[in-house]
Amino acid sequence: MPGRFGRTYKERKSLYQTQASELLWYGKIETTVSKAKQVKAYAEKIITIAIRNYEDTIEYSKKVKDSKGKEVEVKSVKDGVKKLAARRKIMKLVSDLQEIKGNNESKSEYKARTNEVSHPLVEKIFNELAPKYAARAEEKKQGGGYTRIYQLGQRRGDAADMAILQLVD
Repeated sequence: MPGRFGRTYKERKSLYQTQASELLWYGKIETTVSKAKQVKAYAEKIITIAIRNYEDTIEYSKKVKDSKGKEVEVKSVKDGVKKLAARRKIMKLVSDLQEIKGNNESKSEYKARTNEVSHPLVEKIFNELAPKYAARAEEKKQGGGYTRIYQLGQRRGDAADMAILQLVD
């Protein structure tokens, strides 16, 4: 039995997942007003999960032999338990978008830049968006409000109300 937007639950979930991923990756999307309202709530939940858990890291050190055979202590940082659980939850909620090769970037430069990152969208959410919106929430003394909707008018052809959904700066 189809639900909202004339789609089944799986189709609707896939629509929200795709549009929220595009919103978080590019910063804005153009869609219908009703879809924008649904995707707004979906995307804000993802950002809230990231904000609550992005600082949970564990520093550790281990001894490694360098090229000369000497033992050297190397310090590293890994995700804590809460951040790891949040990362996995967000990976279920968003589509896996891949990094785009730049216009003047060679293939070897692109591979070197993206070699360490297996899930670029999740990394962007935790490394860029979560700290930015956590600082904004601290400054404004309120949570939420990470996105906004601008209504554009009606689309030619079917007269659907269109809107731009974008992340707040």
